[in-house]
Amino acid sequence: MFIVLLKFSNNRGLAGQFMDGHKDWLQRGFDDGVFLLAGSLQPNLGGSIVAHNTSLPDLQNKVNDDPFVAEGVVTAEILEMSPSRADERLEFLIA
Repeated sequence: MFIVLLKFSNNRGLAGQFMDGHKDWLQRGFDDGVFLLAGSLQPNLGGSIVAHNTSLPDLQNKVNDDPFVAEGVVTAEILEMSPSRADERLEFLIA
C-alpha cells in the first residue's frame, strides 16, 4: 500500500491549465483499481492519494504521468506502507 503526496511547487499557478488532465489521470487510477482514496492536503498544500494493488516502480510511472507532476505544478513523494491492522471495514487491505 502506498501514500502519494502531491505538494504544490512554485508553479502552482499553472494548476488551472492542467486541472482537466489531472482529473482524468485520477479517474484512470480509480478505474484501474489502483487508487482507493484521493483528496486535498490542508491548508491548500496539494493533494494525496492512497494506492494499492501495484508495485512501487509501476506507481512511480503512473505518478509521473500526472500532468501536474509532468508540468511541475506539484512535486510527488511516494511512501510505502505495510498495513498490519485495520478497522473491519478495511480488512480487505490487510490480506
